[in-house]
Amino acid sequence: MKIQIQGGTIIDPAAGTEARQDVFIAAGRIVGIGEAPADFHAARVIDANGLYVAPGFVDLSARLREPGFEHKATLESEMAAAMAGGVTSLVCPPDTDPVLDEPGLVEVLKFRAQKLHQAHVYPLGALTVGLKGEAITEMVELTEAGCVGFSQANHPIVDTRTLQRALQYATTYGYTVWLRPQDAFMSKGGVAASGAVASRLGLSGVPVAAETIALHTIFELMRVTGARVHLSHLSSGAGVALVRPAKAEGRAVTCDVTINHVHLTDVGIGYFYSQFRLDPPLRSQCDREAIRTGLADGTIDAICSDHTPLDDDEKLLPFAEAMPGATGLELLLSLTLKWARDANVPLAKALARITSAPADVLKLHAGRIATGALADVCVFDADVAWRVDPRKLKSQGHNTPFLGYELPARACATIVGGHLAFETR
Repeated sequence: MKIQIQGGTIIDPAAGTEARQDVFIAAGRIVGIGEAPADFHAARVIDANGLYVAPGFVDLSARLREPGFEHKATLESEMAAAMAGGVTSLVCPPDTDPVLDEPGLVEVLKFRAQKLHQAHVYPLGALTVGLKGEAITEMVELTEAGCVGFSQANHPIVDTRTLQRALQYATTYGYTVWLRPQDAFMSKGGVAASGAVASRLGLSGVPVAAETIALHTIFELMRVTGARVHLSHLSSGAGVALVRPAKAEGRAVTCDVTINHVHLTDVGIGYFYSQFRLDPPLRSQCDREAIRTGLADGTIDAICSDHTPLDDDEKLLPFAEAMPGATGLELLLSLTLKWARDANVPLAKALARITSAPADVLKLHAGRIATGALADVCVFDADVAWRVDPRKLKSQGHNTPFLGYELPARACATIVGGHLAFETR
């Protein structure tokens, strides 16, 4: 379909451009900006006057709950949520059931996703069989099946010799290993960040040292093996402070934070409010400010939603027994812009954290508005305000600590590979 996006303000964080121009799409690609190509006749015109035209958003962590957890969400429901949030590319962690440790499982997931003609799905393969931290998976076969990297999700490897061998294997083939910096023993049994709030509520804590010890180990193993590592879900100021010199030394390391940790702190737990049960746990205001600083100065590459839809029953439990996680695909744009406004970060710089920067982590030709680029586009209204109402979310999971919040910005249209997959007006 030939599509003309008319009258919008194009914002391309990668190129640093912001200009009011039309965009012309044909055969799945952007074929013109500003002026229509010869013989271009739009089958569909999207009125974007007063709106922004941005690259489709790239989310580095979104659980789609298939295979194995269809009672929590389905591929159809979570893809609909991605489209409503303007997310056109997303990374799926391997902690499904069964775990994504065999090529056939990866191929089935990708086939199911492609049939929906919505967001591009990039699975992470399991680093070890069954995520048990023992036997290393067949990374070559998993890559051929479509995996973009290898991860343990939230299951740390206890045996550092196994981790070293896995990094050596990955380095041999140039694969990226995605690691949650989390020491298995220091974090064992913890449900909240160690500190005054956890102590007052009598909750078992996860100290900052659980993150920093793991980071020291990872950086040393990177030095020994030459591995390329992506650090998922940093949660502490001390962790950000360790990443900064590692990058300055030229280590092949990138990292992300969840949008929840950009905004929230452990104070939100209040009196055991289980919607604030997250993994990693929310930390202090000082940690949050350090994360915001790291995003602004480029130490932290990307913001992800860490989308984790859950059953209502899994949150209607005492805090320590509730399942950790929050839905986030539909909130990623709004919360990113809220951070930008709160912290006086320019719009283009903020959007880079959910477009071009995560695309660079994945080494994708995405996250950009340019002639010849794949037509993954989000048209959004930056001025509209909306209230987070669980009844209006597309995701099957209504679990989020932002319930009732009034947030800025919403996607008005989402185009994936030249296909108009979502439109509100």
